[in-house]
Amino acid sequence: MIPSIHKRGSKTIGLIRYLYGPGTHEEHIDPHLVAAFDPLTPDPGRDPSATYEHLERLLDQPVNALARGRRPEKHVWHLSVRASPEDPVLSDEDWAAIARRTVAATGIAPDGDERACRWAAVRHADDHIHIIATLVRDDGRRPRLHNEARRAQAEARRIEADYGLRRVTPGDGTAAKRPTSAERHKAERLGQEAASKELLRKHVHRALAGAANEAEFFDRLAAEGVRIKKRIAPSGDVLGYNVAIVGDRNKNHEPIWYAGSTLAPDLSLPRIRKRFTAPTETETQPTALERSGASAPARARYAAARTADAALTSLTAEADGTAAAHLIGVGEVIDALAQTSPGTGRAELREAARHFERATRSHIRAKDEEMYALRRAARQIVHSGTALGRGQDGAATALLLDVMILAVIAAARWHAARGHAQQAEAAQHAAHHLRTAYQATATVPLAALRAYGERLPASKRHHHTTTVRTALPRLADRLQSEPGWEALTAVLDQAERAGFDTATLLVRAAGERELDSTGSASDVLVWRLQHLGYVTAPPRRPKPKASPVPAPATAAMPRQDVVRRRR
Repeated sequence: MIPSIHKRGSKTIGLIRYLYGPGTHEEHIDPHLVAAFDPLTPDPGRDPSATYEHLERLLDQPVNALARGRRPEKHVWHLSVRASPEDPVLSDEDWAAIARRTVAATGIAPDGDERACRWAAVRHADDHIHIIATLVRDDGRRPRLHNEARRAQAEARRIEADYGLRRVTPGDGTAAKRPTSAERHKAERLGQEAASKELLRKHVHRALAGAANEAEFFDRLAAEGVRIKKRIAPSGDVLGYNVAIVGDRNKNHEPIWYAGSTLAPDLSLPRIRKRFTAPTETETQPTALERSGASAPARARYAAARTADAALTSLTAEADGTAAAHLIGVGEVIDALAQTSPGTGRAELREAARHFERATRSHIRAKDEEMYALRRAARQIVHSGTALGRGQDGAATALLLDVMILAVIAAARWHAARGHAQQAEAAQHAAHHLRTAYQATATVPLAALRAYGERLPASKRHHHTTTVRTALPRLADRLQSEPGWEALTAVLDQAERAGFDTATLLVRAAGERELDSTGSASDVLVWRLQHLGYVTAPPRRPKPKASPVPAPATAAMPRQDVVRRRR
């Protein structure tokens, strides 16, 4: 059950006409009164002799009794209470009781207070009611409405428990504001997939993912196709920014602008600037992966996997400020993947980014410097271009998604341990979409590896089976029974041909994190072994005899001669 407090107004009759009218899309059905401050309150919906003006005069009487200079300018209070789609249809009596509990909890009409504000609850749909009240009590005083939104939410949680309704996760005040019903209806009229506020939030996050500085952020935001209006100080400094959807105009045919801070608390320009302050990057020597000829998207994804893997520890062991910063970085990496991944998983990645955006905000202050490594990883992904869905690109994307799933699951647990119910739920939704994207992405590279493994000579297959049983005796039976076993033997063969001690690699890969909760331990080990093969130089030892089986088109381990040239 979701209570929403709307903007205060100055015309009682205007809101009454809307509540009893047909609605902007003829969606209002049988508007009628379910409860009011006085049981004898006239109902224009079902009483032919009652008019809108009668109800207006009754509600406004305490306001009009004051001298004009003492009347509040915005005296109309408006709250809607909406049930969840899966909730049963409540009766008028149920909604009347809910209305009374809500006005009591918010301070509009406390229980037993006979001199409280005047109010009325109107129902014009099965799933919600509207409460209108005037903000002058019968004794001429103003009501005490401090934190009325939070108190309405708390009462809604108690109502859900009492009526057996869906339990909505409580928030902490850091969520982005939901679009109003008017904004949603306007989006439908314009043929938009979502309300302008939601679309703009998505565009800003996409532009921000990995942006190195303010200029790049605004350039990428312009490339998203939105209108931008900067607020400039007399000194020439940029104070803030507003954005608008092209074609979204008000009744005067002017663009409807939204400040960054109204899209989400962390999208104000001062908050965004904190993400740009990064230490100077130093030049590094080319890595074995770069020398091996891997594509730019593959290199960016392997590097991001390594960075995200290191950040995972902070979500279980480091200080809260460090973990909060890494959550912001993880969100940018997901946004970057959603922009540059092939079509097979892009829609799911966009949904994952949309959900995880909620998990990046809480009242825990992030240590800004701790997010820079992940932000650089996101930047490399964006600038490397769109990845292919096969070969090294596909394998690298699958590896990174495997790591990101673990990071998002860790984020859900981190938030749950701190009582951040909405953030934990959002992270769980993001993990679901990441798993779906992983399944779509991993199909092609895993199929190629399985085909490679199936073509190995029996002697080689027996050799790799012995290695697994020696290195991972507790997991060996499970691994051999999984569909991914052939792909695992393929990667072990590639690693051995590249000069690695495969038993040592297996122990390292299995020891990074537990495998009991994974759906396919063999698939996880495939990506971990591929990752270790790109970040670990093999020991100096004679190169084994080459296998007669040609390497597949998927990402192979770095060649030994490549690694040795690096040394």
